[in-house]
Amino acid sequence: MGQALGCIQVDQSNVAIREQFGKFDDVLEPGCHCLPWCLGYQVAGGLSLRVQQLDVRCETKTKDNVFVTVVASVQYRALAGKAADAFYKLSNTKAQIQAYVFDVIRASVPKLNLDAAFEQKNDIAKAVEDELEKAMSAYGYEIVQTLIVDIEPDVHVKRAMNEINAAARLRVAANEKAEAEKILQIKRAEGEAESKYLSGLGIARQRQAIVDGLRDSVLAFSENVPGTSARDVMDMVLLTQYFDTMKEIGASSKSSSVFIPHGPGAVGNIAAQIRDGLLQGHSADLLH
Repeated sequence: MGQALGCIQVDQSNVAIREQFGKFDDVLEPGCHCLPWCLGYQVAGGLSLRVQQLDVRCETKTKDNVFVTVVASVQYRALAGKAADAFYKLSNTKAQIQAYVFDVIRASVPKLNLDAAFEQKNDIAKAVEDELEKAMSAYGYEIVQTLIVDIEPDVHVKRAMNEINAAARLRVAANEKAEAEKILQIKRAEGEAESKYLSGLGIARQRQAIVDGLRDSVLAFSENVPGTSARDVMDMVLLTQYFDTMKEIGASSKSSSVFIPHGPGAVGNIAAQIRDGLLQGHSADLLH
């Protein structure tokens, strides 16, 4: 806005207030206007019609006695049709808006707990906007938007809230880990039980196969060699298996030394011990 030789230029998105002999005369819109100073005309001031923003920080406390700082952002503008009211009725627009914001926030937040205050930010912003709209419309201002951009609890409260959240997450993680360990142990136990069951079946079938093979050998030898008893054939089969075992032990490079008595009477004792062991194992299988 400039003035030279009785003319004035009003910039875009602005208006000028013209007075004559100190009395309000007219609102000058953007453009060039004649202002004959000799007739008492003068420009009292200018007014911007652009949207302006005011950030207000208000400290209050919640219903559960937690002190918080609420940051509100108010967007407002002067109305061209009420430019005179906006220019003359308020001496400090920002201070007036700030006072209304303080009043509404300190009346609304103390009714809410801390968690509810975070959840109902939009309700608080709406209450501030409604109150400002009613108050500022009489002064030629329009409230475009009101936002609650932040709610900051005391630093100690914030730390405690973070610790509570962390503890809850750790508790959930511990429960999940314990449940996983439980499932793992159950599966491991089921696997071991199945393995032992199958191993038992294998051992039982192995012993049954040995017994069946020995029986078939004894019957075949008795039929082909007259005069031999089943006991004689059994002793010979056991001794044959015994010497085959000794041969395998001696042929293996990684086997440990095994000391077995080899006297004439010891052979009979060995045969008797092996026979008794096999018969006892067969009897046990039959009982099962």
